[in-house]
Amino acid sequence: MQIPTKFYKIIAIFSLFFLGILIFLGVVFKIIVEKRKLPRLYIEEKNRALRGSIISAEGYQVAYSNKLYKVAVNTRCIDPQKKELFVRLFSIYSKIPPHEVRQKLRQKRGYVVLSYTIDTKTAYQLKILSRKLNALDIFIPYKVGQRVIKQGLTILESGETRNFPYGDTLTPAIGYVSKYEDSGYTKIKGIKGLEKYYESKISPKQDGVIRGKRDIGNNIILNKEAFIKKRLDGYNLHLNVNMLLQKNIENILDTQKADLEAKEIIAAVMESNSGKILAIASSNRYDPKNIQKRDLPSLNPKFTEYPFEPGSVMKPMTFSLLLEHGLVSPLEVVRGYNGRMKLGRKYITDEHKFDWLSAENVIVHSSNIGIAQLAQRLSYLQFSQGLKMLGFGKPTGVDLPYEKGGKLLPPYKLKSEIYKATVGYGYGMTVTFMQLLSAYNLFNNDGYKVTPRIAAFITLENGKRIFLKKSKKRKILSSKTVATMHNILQKVVEKGTGTVAKIDGLEIGGKTGTAHISRGGRYQNAYITSFFGFANDAKHRYTIGVTVFEPKTKHFASQTAAPIFRNIVIELINEGYLIPKNEQ
Repeated sequence: MQIPTKFYKIIAIFSLFFLGILIFLGVVFKIIVEKRKLPRLYIEEKNRALRGSIISAEGYQVAYSNKLYKVAVNTRCIDPQKKELFVRLFSIYSKIPPHEVRQKLRQKRGYVVLSYTIDTKTAYQLKILSRKLNALDIFIPYKVGQRVIKQGLTILESGETRNFPYGDTLTPAIGYVSKYEDSGYTKIKGIKGLEKYYESKISPKQDGVIRGKRDIGNNIILNKEAFIKKRLDGYNLHLNVNMLLQKNIENILDTQKADLEAKEIIAAVMESNSGKILAIASSNRYDPKNIQKRDLPSLNPKFTEYPFEPGSVMKPMTFSLLLEHGLVSPLEVVRGYNGRMKLGRKYITDEHKFDWLSAENVIVHSSNIGIAQLAQRLSYLQFSQGLKMLGFGKPTGVDLPYEKGGKLLPPYKLKSEIYKATVGYGYGMTVTFMQLLSAYNLFNNDGYKVTPRIAAFITLENGKRIFLKKSKKRKILSSKTVATMHNILQKVVEKGTGTVAKIDGLEIGGKTGTAHISRGGRYQNAYITSFFGFANDAKHRYTIGVTVFEPKTKHFASQTAAPIFRNIVIELINEGYLIPKNEQ
């Protein structure tokens, strides 16, 4: 029996129908289970917080941060007929030369980064340009498989950059920063100086975030469902440093470094009663934005990180301890041995030869022999504990990181006559510049110790000031001892080793110090010279320090550090910080 042809046709139709249903179900199943790249209903925008600024006493931004943006384009989406128009418009808005844009577009086909260093203002202009390019139909779609892709300019935050508009001014105290990557975003952190010390204050606090539903233009709809977290930048740090005074003192140091052929010169000016540092300068500076290999020795500030044997600037410290314990009278007579005295197996010599001199003239004329004899009157504990009381052997607490404390001899070694003598005139121990500045400040602040401070306060986003913690004043020396030392240091300038620092109409006192440098256990014909003291008028009191490292054309402090001290005082007069009596 033959099966009709019609039957086969019906079977074929049903088979095709059944196959179509299977194909349909397969497609539906694939759509259900396959991860689809649909446009997100919710999107998020992040507004990165910035590091706070560092601002001088008169309001100049010494350091501040800017955002950097990355701008990219998909070259496949640029209409070949309008490519040159794109190049010209992009060049105008970005200020990138047209030939550089063309070169980048030729590098490869696809996603191309045109710049990583677009600033905030330019990024805003490029966003406007992006909309204009879309309106001009410069961007066209292309297909990848079943997907249709159309992309315009992509403008994204790429990182943060630190700017130092005054170049090397205030370095190395201000310090520098380094970059690091965090999820593709370049961040910065302080490495040295104020940038490091106040990292917790000036670092960004909170990134801003906006999250919500998007509209057809891919913009967030700001309604009650949107989530908004406010951006909080780092606090601004305000300094006690006056930039005009700072720059002028740096110029003085630059000139003197060249004249003396010195390795480095450092200086600082501090308001005596408050500890505010008005200037802290070095001749060896660097550009924090562009540090070179030659700058490496200058990155560590010598103010706090370079302990050295101070020499004769320690004599007033020894004398003040003698006065405090009632072991010396300024007018008593001390033997000078005509400039050469044997102590144990050692000979101690003086530059200025005396047979006899008063105790106060031991300081005025900087007698090693005189102070070596007087120092023997202190017990080893009185001497050791006294030096610590004056602030030696420990950090001062100034607002710079990595501060060194210097090194004192173990107390028992001060039982030795030789050690007691050498420490009495500034050898056998190491101190820092900042320790000396702080100690000399006692003689101009009625014996009260204050912590030196470069920064004054921080400001919040709303402008509110938060003053940084002030140190409590501590009475270290009696008023009687201070008055005597104040008078003796003035005599050093009037008739002793510091006469070059004298300026009529001002109360000026201080002490010179010339110390040999020890290398490999032997003292060399290389020197560190210093002058520390004060300059006052009727209303203002300032403590000033100068240290010269390895001068070559001259080596006595009276010829090197003291003239620089005088020039700094003249600058304080010029800027109105001091007014001589004859000008009042």
